Amino acid sequence: MKRECLTIIGTAHVSQNSVEEVKDAIYEQMPDVVAIELDNMRFERLMKEQAGIEEDEEISVSKIIKENKVGLFLASAILTYIQSKIGEEVDVKPGSEMIGAIEAANDIGAKIALIDRDINITLQRALNETSLWEKLKFVFSGVASLFASDDDLQDIEKLKEEDTLDEIMEYFKEASPSAYKVLVKERDAYLANSILNIPEDHVIAVVGAGHKEGINRYLDNPEDMPPIETLLNIKKKGGIPWIKIIILAIPISFIVIFFLAFINGIKIENSLLEYVLIRGGAAFIGSILAGSKIQSAIVGFIAAPFTIIHPFISSGWFSGLTEVKYRKVRRSDISNLSKISSLRDLWNNNIFRILLVVIGTNFAVSLATWIILPSVVFIPLLSQIFGI
Repeated sequence: MKRECLTIIGTAHVSQNSVEEVKDAIYEQMPDVVAIELDNMRFERLMKEQAGIEEDEEISVSKIIKENKVGLFLASAILTYIQSKIGEEVDVKPGSEMIGAIEAANDIGAKIALIDRDINITLQRALNETSLWEKLKFVFSGVASLFASDDDLQDIEKLKEEDTLDEIMEYFKEASPSAYKVLVKERDAYLANSILNIPEDHVIAVVGAGHKEGINRYLDNPEDMPPIETLLNIKKKGGIPWIKIIILAIPISFIVIFFLAFINGIKIENSLLEYVLIRGGAAFIGSILAGSKIQSAIVGFIAAPFTIIHPFISSGWFSGLTEVKYRKVRRSDISNLSKISSLRDLWNNNIFRILLVVIGTNFAVSLATWIILPSVVFIPLLSQIFGI
């Protein structure tokens, strides 16, 4: 790629003007290669959609839970929802400018280069890097977008204006510096590296407007570009997992209290029964209030007393996995998120309902564990153990 023969077009991913701008540039310049901000998976999905091939296969939520990819799935679903929602408001499908670039490239016989990093690697790195607080803010933002007004979604073209874009990127950096690093800065470097490795001279690169400045900066200063292998590593960052240690200490302390009471000759049968009924009952009530089937609530009741032994396996997962048996999740459930216009629509969406069952069960059990169990079971036992 010759730097002087490179044109980078920054687009808004749901803008009709962006589609026309991209096509006009390709037809006018007749490049050797059209580079687009897509990975293989997203490219294939767009091509199937363009060909009218509708994929509505069942999504294995149980597999997602068992493989500990819930966070990855949630992040992907929320991002898909937000783009689809904006696209519907402005009557432009997400990725339309990429489809326009592909069509124009095919018309003039130009090669197509997929220059983005695998979306799963990007999302997994983002989840690994972000703090719990940043993750919670992301989820809250996704939920809040369900109730965004039409006025909030109208001025899409303003996203490409330099002053507006700088303001948005600065806000993103302050709100979630870790996510900004992975989703913007790292991808700037990856996209720039991909463009540099294109052997043909004349290239038009079609990327999101937020990446244009960063890509140009790396192309002008390639020595600042990080090694590509560091951008593909999905191992979690090191350090002492204090939160996990604290969470692990809680069930250990409960077991120790029961053990100390037992060896001191204190009858613990009633306390154990209370423990089972409180944790199990909380799981059952939380699951039912979240709209689960009775079977899911029963499974949550049975699992709750035992999940405390392993703090990283929650009773909500058991309720959720059972709920999956009765609520099959399909790809259309994700796309239909953008069509939600009321709380009733949200309630009837299978993805939302299953997640609500998981959250409702876990919240109720946590409430019981932190507030009810200490006062009803463990403080009285400690009082007997130490003769207070």
